[in-house]
Amino acid sequence: MEKIKVIVDDIKLEVRKDVSIYEAITEADFPYYDMSIPTLYYLKGVQEVDTSGVAIVEIDGEIVNATTTRIKEGMNICTDSPAVKEQRKAAVEEILKIHNKNCLECFRCDSCELQNLAHKMGLKNAETMPVEKLEPWDTSSVVLIRDNNKCIKCKRCINVCAKVQAVSAIVATGEGLDTVVQPSSPAGLAAASCVNCGQCVAVCPVGALTEKTAIDAVKEEIANPNKKVFVQVAPAVRAALGEAFEFNLGVDVEGRIAGALRDLGFDKVFDTKVAADLTIIEEANELIDRVQNGGVLPMFTSCCPAWVKYAEHFYPEMLPNLSSCKAPHTMFGAVLKSYYAEKEGLNKEDIVVVSVMPCTAKKFEITREDMDGAGVPDVDYVLTTNELAKMIKDAELRFEFYSNKDKFDDPFNCGTGAGVIFGRTGGVMEAALRTAADKLPGVEIKTAVVSGLAEANELLKKIKSGECDVQFVEVMACPGGCVNGGGQSHQDAKTRLLNDIPKIRTAALDANDEKCEIRKSHEDPAMIKLYEEYMGEPGGEKAHQLLHTTYKIR
Repeated sequence: MEKIKVIVDDIKLEVRKDVSIYEAITEADFPYYDMSIPTLYYLKGVQEVDTSGVAIVEIDGEIVNATTTRIKEGMNICTDSPAVKEQRKAAVEEILKIHNKNCLECFRCDSCELQNLAHKMGLKNAETMPVEKLEPWDTSSVVLIRDNNKCIKCKRCINVCAKVQAVSAIVATGEGLDTVVQPSSPAGLAAASCVNCGQCVAVCPVGALTEKTAIDAVKEEIANPNKKVFVQVAPAVRAALGEAFEFNLGVDVEGRIAGALRDLGFDKVFDTKVAADLTIIEEANELIDRVQNGGVLPMFTSCCPAWVKYAEHFYPEMLPNLSSCKAPHTMFGAVLKSYYAEKEGLNKEDIVVVSVMPCTAKKFEITREDMDGAGVPDVDYVLTTNELAKMIKDAELRFEFYSNKDKFDDPFNCGTGAGVIFGRTGGVMEAALRTAADKLPGVEIKTAVVSGLAEANELLKKIKSGECDVQFVEVMACPGGCVNGGGQSHQDAKTRLLNDIPKIRTAALDANDEKCEIRKSHEDPAMIKLYEEYMGEPGGEKAHQLLHTTYKIR
């Protein structure tokens, strides 16, 4: 990597060539001096120009935008001159005028990039937005809440929806702070082609877009003595929840999660990786049947609800290609309210199943048709990783004090490494092939793996044209897979620039997989027992009733 010499705040540095001043200085390895340039609009890969007025520096008496000005040899840059500080403060004050500052009531109170910057600048007494200027929230979606009173016009949501996800459910008109951000449908976000992936939530620097929380409803269920409240946790959650409690990126907090959930009052705490094994057994059986008996190929995975809804909107002609398998957590819910209920002598109507997911789209998924395999809803509530973090903080539990050796509850405390890697791109494919390789020895299966819906769109075009000849395709809506889901712990622009967050979280799941004694889903003893005692054969009548679903054109 070619480097050039510059002076930053009177210190000589070597920095990367051919990038913006912001990227060069932020990336500079200078651990004992903080040369940070603040941003509010910039986000690597999403919005690479920051016009908020805070991403500025001074060069030879001239104030320039650090995200649009290229670094050059010999530059003498000042990141915190009096003029720079004054202009940044003025810019933030202007933004605060259009931002509803009910911070204590905001879901993003402790992870708001605007709030953090305002605090650093000492802006604690900004005027409150007049009531007559407040817009009603857009609550049309079952998944997301849009609060335009908090929108700072950064357009990150618009860019991620259009460029990364190829959906364009959110659009904008106007310029600067007069920009109007709104759904592509005047009837609200639910009427737009939104696939509920939550990437807009993940990139929003403030609380203008948040998940529609189920926290209060879950607390009420826990407090009801007539209910048995079971909770399950998706694999990707363990690789990100710790970040909300100042753990390093990608620290595996699996055991701590189990301990904290028990102290929150849940009656049983289960690991969704067990149900991922169940999904693989059914999915591999379906793939084998399609390959051997001339079924519709290629077969697409169906455990990502945002991808499923994308296909229903934009590729309805390919719905027969989707696996009929439900996602792991809804399979698990159906099993808990049938097999487990009967085994424990419980009424299925008295069981409440809560899923902790890295994904906002899971909130929509549980409202779909056919999500009631046992005659009652498979899953009653979905909490995101962010919501679980809030519940733990609200309960004043010291998450760091829990032991990472805590275990999930019997009889579903086994699970395999194959179930764990479901949380990252390529994981579902690898898990399925570990089983298919044992069931179809010597058979060649051509596969493809893709994450991010814009990338999926390109792959689908090639498959339709015949350019790409495959039999099995894994699609995950979020870039990098569930580890980078819309409900995962928020990270600011600087952290995203300096770290490949999906890769770091993926490493945690891969390490967990490698430590597992059993790494093939069909060898999971809990699943073997489930089929022997209750389910019968994979793909059989009872399995289809409980574990499979259908799709519709939207």
